[in-house]
Amino acid sequence: MALVVLSSFFLPFIYTLSAYELNPQAILLSPSFEHIMGTDRLGRDLFARILVGGQTSIIIGFLSAMIASLIGLIVGISAGYFKGNTDKGITIIIDLFLTFPTFFLLLALVSYMEASIGILIIVLFITGWMGMARMIRSESFAISNKPFIKILNLANVSKTKIILKYFAPLLAPIFLISFTFGVGGAILAESGLSFLGLGINPPQISWGSLLSGGKEVIEIAWWVSFFPGLFIFIVTFCLMQIADFLQQKANTKELN
Repeated sequence: MALVVLSSFFLPFIYTLSAYELNPQAILLSPSFEHIMGTDRLGRDLFARILVGGQTSIIIGFLSAMIASLIGLIVGISAGYFKGNTDKGITIIIDLFLTFPTFFLLLALVSYMEASIGILIIVLFITGWMGMARMIRSESFAISNKPFIKILNLANVSKTKIILKYFAPLLAPIFLISFTFGVGGAILAESGLSFLGLGINPPQISWGSLLSGGKEVIEIAWWVSFFPGLFIFIVTFCLMQIADFLQQKANTKELN
């Protein structure tokens, strides 16, 4: 995971071939020493485009997941700590969002706006905070019923201090696990939208748009779709492994 992220952001300074330069003499060349991952339909170097596209996909994935996770954390803690009408109102809002299939909601939102990195980040965090909110809400209920929290409330300790000092550290493992899953989900969602032609628009590049660009020539140039798909798989697989590792650590800590 670290290798992919570092390569995407720093290797373009070393790898000299342009991601945008057209070359009519190098159309759909197979992988070679000159073009490590071959070229596309316009003769552009695919490896250079994957590096640049990786920047877009990773930025969208991490930023949208971070914002969605923070919103879910705030909403979930508010519901679990304050309870009552606050919890009922938040639960209704969460259920309304969950009523719509996420991907179709994404399609509906993107179809009314011109896709860009900023718009995709907004759309993805709007549709991605509910899962975190539900998990945090459930855990916050359990924490709020612990004796030391009740004692702090009786002592009139500031609610902000209780949430930041006592709730946040206990909820950190869940936040990290959900965030990691969220990054993978956001990258896959962006790739899916771009594959359908509703994501990143040229001249911007993402792994999803590169994957989409290769579907028309997949029978004669497998590498145009294979390598962007491989990078998407590697990143999402690594993120799932990281999430599983964090979950195991959290469960071990709870047992101890």
